This record gives sequence, C-alpha cells and structure tokens, in this order.
Amino acid sequence: MSRKIAMIGAGSVVFCKTLIADILATPSLNDSEFALMSPTEPKLRRMEAFVKRMIADNRLPAKTWATTHRREAIAGADFVVVMIQVGGFAAYGHDYHIPLKYGVDQCIGDTLGPGGIFRGLRHIPVLVDVARDMEEVAKPGAIMLQYANPMAANCLALGRVSNVPFVGLCHGVQTTLDLIARYCEVPKDEITFTCGGINHMDWFLRLEHKGRDLYPKLRELFEKPEYYKNEKVRGEVFRHFGYFMTESTGHLSEYVPWFRKTDAAMKLYCDEPAFGGESGAYYKWGKMMAEKYAQTDPLQFETTKIEARSVEYCSWIMEAVATGKPFRFMGNVRNDGYIPNLPAGCCVEVPTFADDAGVHPTRVGLLPPQCAAACQTNINVQTLIADAALTGDPEHIVHALALDPLTAAVCTLKEIREMAAEMLEAQRQWLPEFGNRAIRPTPTIDIPRAVKAVDVPLDPALAIGKRFGTLINQKTD
Repeated sequence: MSRKIAMIGAGSVVFCKTLIADILATPSLNDSEFALMSPTEPKLRRMEAFVKRMIADNRLPAKTWATTHRREAIAGADFVVVMIQVGGFAAYGHDYHIPLKYGVDQCIGDTLGPGGIFRGLRHIPVLVDVARDMEEVAKPGAIMLQYANPMAANCLALGRVSNVPFVGLCHGVQTTLDLIARYCEVPKDEITFTCGGINHMDWFLRLEHKGRDLYPKLRELFEKPEYYKNEKVRGEVFRHFGYFMTESTGHLSEYVPWFRKTDAAMKLYCDEPAFGGESGAYYKWGKMMAEKYAQTDPLQFETTKIEARSVEYCSWIMEAVATGKPFRFMGNVRNDGYIPNLPAGCCVEVPTFADDAGVHPTRVGLLPPQCAAACQTNINVQTLIADAALTGDPEHIVHALALDPLTAAVCTLKEIREMAAEMLEAQRQWLPEFGNRAIRPTPTIDIPRAVKAVDVPLDPALAIGKRFGTLINQKTD
C-alpha cells in the first residue's frame, strides 16, 4: 500500500535528498508519494526536480510534488518528516556573532548555548503548528519524525502541547559506534550496547563485544595521546565521569562549563580544526556552502542512483511501521518514567522499537548519578526554552541563558540580559511568539562612596561573623 510522506523543510538539500534516497531504497516504501514542502521556492523546485529524476532514473513507482503550503503537504500523510531551519543562515549568523561579543564562543551553536536557545525559540512555534495540522488533516495515527535541532528542547515542547505520535531522531549513537569500533578494533555490528540520557548527551551504560566488556580497553586507549587527540573534550569527560557519551568534542564543549570559558581552556581542549572545537565551525562551513551555491544547484553534482541506505533511522522506522518487522533505534521521546532520575515530561533519548503499531520507547532505569546530574544542567535550559517559546514571555529567554552552563561560566547576569535583549531585537522577524514585548532592562545600581547601608537586623551568618571579629580583636593579655 502506497504511503504519503510529507517532507517539511524540503529545501534542506543534502539532508532531504539523503532521507528520500533511503526511503526509495526500501522495497516496501518505493511506491510512496512524497509531498515536498518549503517556504523557499527556488530550493524547493530544485529538490522536486531532483527527486523526480531519482524516481525516473531508477524506474520506481513513487511520485512526488511540491508546495509552499504546509497544511496541503500534511493532508492525508502517513508520516511527517520535519527538518526545518527557520531563519536560515541569516538567523544563524546572529546566533554566533552576538554571543561572541559577550565572550560566549560556540563551535556549533544549534543545541544549547545562546545559539541553541534561539534556534529553539524559532523552531518550537512552527513544530507546534505542524502538530496541530497533523491533528486536523493528517491520517489518523500519522507519525512525526522530528530532525530539527535543538532536538531535546523541541521535543520537550511538543510533548507538552500535543498527543500526536512523534519521535526525535539523531545519528549520534550510530556515528559514535563507528569511533568505538575503530578504537576497540571490533566490527560495529557486533557491539552490544545500552544507551540512555538526553540528545547529544546520551551515555553508553553498557558496551560489550560478544559478552566482553569494552570499557576497560576504551579507558586504557583514552590515556594514550594519539587516541585522546581526536576527542579531547569527550575523552576528558569520559575520564572524569566514567562513561562515554554520544557527542563529539565541538558539540560537547558547548554543553558544559569547563572547556570554552577561557583562552587557556580553548587552547588545551578545543584546538583541533572544524568540529574539533574551532570557533563558529558549523556556521562558517554552512555559510560558505550557501554562498558558493547561491546561484548554482548543488544537486546537479549528486547522483540519482539509489544505493545502500544511510545510517539515518527514518526509512527503517517507516519500513517497520509499514511491514510490522520490528526495528530498534534510539528515539527522543517524552520521559514517561523511562529514566526515573530525570524529570517527568522532559525529552530523553532511549532505546525505542517501531512496528506496525507505532513507536514504543523502553525503560532504561536510573542513570549513574553523575550522568543524570550532567543531563539535568541541560534539561534546566531546555525547559526554560520551551517556557519562553510557549508563553511568549521574553524574561524566560534571560532565565534560559542565565542557566546555560557555558554562558553562565563566562557572563554576569547583567551581560546575559543585555545579550538576550540584543539577540531578541536582531531576530524578531523569526520570533512572532514574543510580539512587541521586550526584555526588561536592569541597569547596574551605582553605589556612591559615601552611602551607608540601611540598618537591618543581623543575618545569623553575619552575626557569627561579627562575633568572630569581636573575638579576634579581643585583647587577651
């Protein structure tokens, strides 16, 4: 039976092409109808033409068409794939350049930090609208496959406002397994593992090869310079926290307070090029690509040949739903008791199964306390991003930035408030939920030299201090 698949954000040239190629490479799905949707007309038509060539060149029964109207694309859909980037590189430039003025240096800036926070503020209202469209016009039981970052904040917000079946998808686990397989010199498909945590901070709780624990070897290897060099930040967190996680150095350095707050720390841990920690690596790379292909269709250099599927979960989940053949993957879902020592209702990344009855997350149990605590610092920010986006209260932007680990390590509260206000004003065209509301200014309070503090009862701690002072000054002879 043919399935209708709505691709929301189909102007995403490389990613959309990869997912559609995967779906067309799946026998049970190669007669699908693809409804491509993007507000960016030139990119959308390029993608439509390329997908039509893929279908024709491989003599497949699928069909495709394109629209700039999201509701039209979603109407009657079995699956809705979301890969949006609201504001494009214009907004992304503000995400990177404005925080840098305040000393907040980001490598990627799409998950946490000021960049991740504002990307969430741009994306959450759109995702809520997609969910509402699905509730009203998609096929009953249609599943949203959500790829847009910041993954955890987006999915946390979705879990608050909609009962539409959704799962957030990332490739962090698959690509980390490539690294582990290479380091431990075992085939990737022979590694048995259990992961649990949050997106971009998912911890390998169990890591085995044919019943043998791989952790002793991995710990030994990360003490060797030639192994440590590839993943300094991830390796350092591994050495101190005891568990390996799914996020690489450039990303992870933004989610914790230890590695990007001083020049010395940057030189020690974030000195590798590109995603090894380089300042603005992803923004600069993406901007360069966008400028290079502004007048040229990059898809003309891509092959239409359908080959083996990629590591992305999308087509495998659809195949499981279409055929009933179960598929296990790591899914980002609302925490309904799957990890008890993380907050109920937050977004967790846990082992999940797909079949013809939908998607089914599984219970991981308690994370090691240090791993749960590290996740909690990020969940605090994700929660406040959702609060800001869903309520339209700009004060929550300040609160999210104030509790962001990297921003808090670098800035004062006054600087954070000023940065938030500057970013909000720069991005208002993509942030309709805030209307004309502004962030409240809180200027520094000037204390004249001669001013005397108001006489108040002594705080107990101050009383103790006063008593110590008396004893210290007491003459004893």
